[in-house]
Parts: sequence; structure tokens; C-alpha cells
Amino acid sequence: MIEFRPINHLSTHLDRLIKGQLWLKVIVGLVLGAGAGVLLNPSTGLLSEEISLRLADWLDLPGQIFMRLVQMIMIPLIFTSILTGIVSNTSENLKSFGLRLLLYFIFTTVVAIVLGLIVTLIFKPGQYVLSLGGFPHSDDSQSIPVEETDLMDNIPNTISNLIPNNPLESILTGEMLGVVIFTIIIGVAITQLQDEIARPIIRFSEAVQKICMIVVSWAMALVPYAVFGLIAALLSRTGFEIFLGLGYYMGVVILGLILLLAFYLLMVLVVGKKSPLKFLKAIKEPQLLAFSTASSAAVMPLSMKTADEKLGISSYIRDFVIPVGATINMDGTALFQCVTTLFMAQAYGMELTIMNLLLITFTVVAASIGTPAIPGGGVIVLASVLQGSGIPLDGLIVIIGIDRILGMFRTSVNVTGDLTACLIFNRFYGNTSNQVPLKKQE
Repeated sequence: MIEFRPINHLSTHLDRLIKGQLWLKVIVGLVLGAGAGVLLNPSTGLLSEEISLRLADWLDLPGQIFMRLVQMIMIPLIFTSILTGIVSNTSENLKSFGLRLLLYFIFTTVVAIVLGLIVTLIFKPGQYVLSLGGFPHSDDSQSIPVEETDLMDNIPNTISNLIPNNPLESILTGEMLGVVIFTIIIGVAITQLQDEIARPIIRFSEAVQKICMIVVSWAMALVPYAVFGLIAALLSRTGFEIFLGLGYYMGVVILGLILLLAFYLLMVLVVGKKSPLKFLKAIKEPQLLAFSTASSAAVMPLSMKTADEKLGISSYIRDFVIPVGATINMDGTALFQCVTTLFMAQAYGMELTIMNLLLITFTVVAASIGTPAIPGGGVIVLASVLQGSGIPLDGLIVIIGIDRILGMFRTSVNVTGDLTACLIFNRFYGNTSNQVPLKKQE
């Protein structure tokens, strides 16, 4: 069996950012950006609308560069990490927990959606907006109803389409689910090769991982400036009242995410047999970085390092679960999509039946699996969920306005979910000889 170099060295550049309190710099950037955005808004009378829009374009620049850097390296980083995780694993272990991992991710996603349904139906945030006149609704926008027969007829096609007929097309279009499935197939095929044939492929994958981490470190250095610019540009265009008016909705989403986090900690205690408080202490760095970047893909190398050094996760569990989880385990995003779908339905005064809720649940489960692990990825997929639920897309622009803030919270929850999965599967399928007791950590 081929020996692999640990992936820990790939996170060297991120250590400096954590020690430099990146999360605190992001909070400062948020506050300063909000203040600058309010001052630059034409409603204050300090600047004309034309000058304000031009400044907003320049303020957007660091954020756009950051997101493009993350998008640029996301596919090669995920590809090489999954490949390494599969090839370093044994075929028997892969067969034993691969399918169970997928079922576990589906289970936690359904739990997240149910929590989203509960908090939204109880607190009804959309009715508050409806009382203020609801969302804008253009004359030519139409609700697109979904028929149950169409959904059932499309299931075989959906399953067959999971395997990309052109992997290069999936890579070029950023179709992450296709990339993941292609990578898993290739990784399993590599396990059938002789060691001397497979070794160059693995060494090349390690080199690509290291290159991607260097690019990630460059992107992370831009984060405080990107957050400042994005928030300032947003408020200079829309005004601060959008946040005040939608504060109740944001509170409902955050409440749902807190409940989902509590569910993870319960899983850690009951199934993982670990202390939830010590688990939170061990994973605080990837959580803070996730909050700062709003990108699961950008945090993935640090999550691997934390899983190894502070949770004692076996290497093949870590290298397989975290990259796959960063791509398809989007529980926080699924909860956000569910709450937002019901919120917009309430804001438009639409009554949803039990069948509508079941269809929304099914759609969100499928959509969250293919959500890009990048800032704003949840809103991109949310459009398809709304359309499939027959809800007008006009109000989506309002959600986009506050998505950056909600994205920071839900990404932290997504990363917590991936590390929880690592802990649970390591208990049953990992090598216990390298586990680090949480109680001995500093």
C-alpha cells in the first residue's frame, strides 16, 4: 500500500491567519464597512448617485477577487483531496462506510430541513413582511407549479444524470456534484492499479493540494478588505433599512442554525461519546475561519488539520469525509433554503399544503447536495428551489442583499457538521491508535 504524507503541512499558511485573529479583523471590517456604506449612500446627500455607484464598484473589487480565487482552486483542491482519501483507504473500508456516509448526510440534511420548517411555521417571519406590503411582484412573473407526477417521472433521469457524460464540462461549469462523482469513480479505479503505477498520480495530487493551499492563503489575506468592501458597497446601493426590515427573518434563520448546532452536539455526546464543550473548543479555529470567509471549500484544509491534530481522526476518514462533506453536506444551507422558501411564500401570501411542504423538503435535499461550497452558493441554488416550489423569484434580490451575513453563520454550521461526521465515523471505522482524547487537549 502506498504511504502518504500527512496533509497537515498544507495548512501552514492558514495558521498565521488564525493567530492573527482573522475573525476579529472580519468583524471590524463588517462594522467599518457598514458605517462607510451608510455614509456613501445617496440618501445621506453627501454624494451624488452616480459617484456613489462608481465607488461601490471599486469597493466590490477585493470581494470579487477573493471569490474568484476561491472558485479558481476549489475544483482541483476537492478533486485531489477526495482522490487521496480514497486511494489511501482500503476497498473494504470504503465499501463499508461510503454508502453509510451518504445516508448519514441525507439524514442530517432532512433533520436540518425539518428544523427549518418548524421555526418558520412557528414564528412566521414572512407575515411581518406581508403586513408591510409584501415583496415586489412584477406583472410578468409567474408562479411555476410543480406536479407530483413530473417529480416521480424525473427521478430515474435525475439518478442517471448524476454520472457526468462529460467530466470536463462539469469542471468548466462548476457542477460540483458531477465533479465529486467523477472523482470517486476515478479514485476507486486507481485502487485497482499496482503501487508503482499509482504512486506518480498520488505525488502529483499532493503537489496540487499544496499549490491550492498557497492560493487559499493569498485569498484569506484579502478577507477583511473583501468583507469591508462588500458590505460598504451593499449599503451604499440599498441602504441600512433593508437589514432592519428583514431583521426578524434573519433572527429566525439564525435560531434554526443554533438548533441545528445543538443537534450536532447531541450527536457528538450520544454517538461520538465525546464532550460537546470540548469538541467546540477543539474546532473553534475552522468555525471562525468559516464565519470569516463564508466558504466551506476555503476552510477545508484547516478542517483536515483540526480533525487530525485535535480530534485524532484517522487519515483516510479525514481525507474522504471532509472533502465530500464540504461539497454535499450543506445542512446549514439546506435549513437556510427551507426557511427562505417558506418566508417568501408567506411574504407573497401563498398558502402551502402538506404536499407542498413535502415537495419543498425533497427539492431542498436534492438542491443542497449540489450547492457550491463558495460564498453566495446557497442563493444560487435557492433560485431553483423557489422556481420548483412555484414561488415568484422577484423577492430573491432582497435575500441576496443580506445573504453575506447569513452565509457566514450557515457556513460555520456546515463546517461543524463535517467535523461531527468525522468524529462519528472515526469511532466506528477509524484507527483508534492515533486518536487524541479531547480531555487532554489544551
